[in-house]
Amino acid sequence: MSAFVFAFRNDPAVNATEEEIAAWGSWFQKLGPAVTDMGSRVGATSLLGTSAGANALSGYALVDAPDLTAATALAEGCPGLSYGGSVEVGEVIAM
Repeated sequence: MSAFVFAFRNDPAVNATEEEIAAWGSWFQKLGPAVTDMGSRVGATSLLGTSAGANALSGYALVDAPDLTAATALAEGCPGLSYGGSVEVGEVIAM
């Protein structure tokens, strides 16, 4: 197993509805033991350099998966995708 970070991105001006918050809770429960750190929502951000996306970092989580393909498959159920957000999936490299 490898560790992967899910970096959630969304429009910082949009506030989640109760329905969206409930969908996030259900999704995390569905992921079960793959989630090693539920992470946190992120408030104000500052971006240095360039970015292809217009959405700001809005949260993160850490999961275990056999490989990037499997981690990406887990991320495909992210409720934020239904609300205009995105998820960047990256392998954590131990130093």
